[in-house]
Amino acid sequence: QVQLVESGGGSVQAGGSLTLSCAASGSTFTVQFMAWYRQAPGKQRELVAHITNGGSTYFIDSVKGRFTISMDNAKKTVYLHMNSLKLEDTAVYYCNAVLLIGPLGNTYWGQGTQVSVSS
Repeated sequence: QVQLVESGGGSVQAGGSLTLSCAASGSTFTVQFMAWYRQAPGKQRELVAHITNGGSTYFIDSVKGRFTISMDNAKKTVYLHMNSLKLEDTAVYYCNAVLLIGPLGNTYWGQGTQVSVSS
């Protein structure tokens, strides 16, 4: 049973930094890519950033230059480094991963971690 376990959320003042981590465990698999989504109250879940197993990255415009994403392939862990946080970054952040187990690819989600940015 594959699990994605997130950590690192919390409360921070605007302009501050947080790093989220998400570790995949529980089975023998190959990571295809890992991503972070977020969902603010009353809004749809949106993709924030992703990284492939080859190291290619993507960011939504609103976080470019402020967030970075990295992956430790050996630890099967993805990190989201968030700098210069803004009030509008407040949301529940979810880890997402596409993992290959044998020939099959499956999508998994973490339980979510709250990020709250205050003025």
